[in-house]
Amino acid sequence: MSKKKIVKELNRKLDNINYILSKNHVLDLVELLGNRKELFFRNLWSGVAKGIGIGIGVTVITAILVILLQKIVTLNIPVIGEYIADIVDIVERSR
Repeated sequence: MSKKKIVKELNRKLDNINYILSKNHVLDLVELLGNRKELFFRNLWSGVAKGIGIGIGVTVITAILVILLQKIVTLNIPVIGEYIADIVDIVERSR
C-alpha cells in the first residue's frame, strides 16, 4: 500500500471514531464526570424526582386497588367479601 492509501484509510477510521464519540455524547459524559459538584446535584435532583414519582404512583395504585376491593365487597361474595372487607377496614383505619 502506498502512503496516501494508508493516510486515507486512517482518516476514514478517525472520522468514523469521531462520529461514534459525538453521537454517544462521550465528551459530555467526560466533562460531567470531571465536575463532581454538578454530578452530585444532578444525581440529587434525579433522586428527588424519582422519589416523588414513586410516591405518587404508589398512592394512585393503592387508591385504585382500595376502590376495586370496595366494589368486590358490595357483591357480597361470602369468603372473599369478608376477607376484602377486613383489608379495606385496615386501610381506612390507618388513614
